[in-house]
Amino acid sequence: VQLQASGGGSVQAGGSLRLACTASGSISTIWSMGWYRQAPGKQRELVAALTPDGRTDYRHSVKGRFTISGDIARNTVYLQMNNLKHEDTAVYYCLTVVAGVNEWGQGTLVTVSS
Repeated sequence: VQLQASGGGSVQAGGSLRLACTASGSISTIWSMGWYRQAPGKQRELVAALTPDGRTDYRHSVKGRFTISGDIARNTVYLQMNNLKHEDTAVYYCLTVVAGVNEWGQGTLVTVSS
């Protein structure tokens, strides 16, 4: 399984970015797709996740600012990030759970300047 993520970049605080991730390859059943992030010196943490039946899960600090969406049937997920804060600066990783196996994308850098 290959994951292609895009959409990272540099913005000022209060700005917006949209991340996209598409999975390809030998994909049986996707259990969920989502985004994690890792800031320098910190552990990787869940940002948002989406299941095939439309359930979503968000990290508390991004609720109301970030929105996850996508078409899991087409192996695609998006993360709309609004009102970005300096503390959102991190490398964002796409995660797809395929039949219980975690598949990670290569990461895309998001830098928010205050």
